[in-house]
Amino acid sequence: MAGWRERLRALKRESLVVWYAARDPRLPWPVRLLALAVAAYALSPIDLIPDFIPVLGYLDDLVLVPLGIALVVKLTPAPVLADARVRAAATAARPVSRAGAAVVIALWLLAVALAWVGWRNWRQPG
Repeated sequence: MAGWRERLRALKRESLVVWYAARDPRLPWPVRLLALAVAAYALSPIDLIPDFIPVLGYLDDLVLVPLGIALVVKLTPAPVLADARVRAAATAARPVSRAGAAVVIALWLLAVALAWVGWRNWRQPG
């Protein structure tokens, strides 16, 4: 079980590396587009195949994300990759902000409340 946890941590760390590499102007634009797509998919809560679908739901997380990360790492020049790894390590070492999390949760709750009010008003006959 500890081996799996370490692999998941490494995957998260490499996702950050790909994200920082994608934002580096030294990266060629085709690799940059690929890196942005892989990082966005890896860090996004939205999946190509929803996780509630048995077996297939986790297939994209277990296959597509690691393959995409490996491809971007292979295509990224060494100096860009080294800088991205340093930035990712610094980000991972930062403490988690509970206040930041509270603000994000409050914004999501506000968005849901506004959507609900809008839906109720739209649904009522004029």
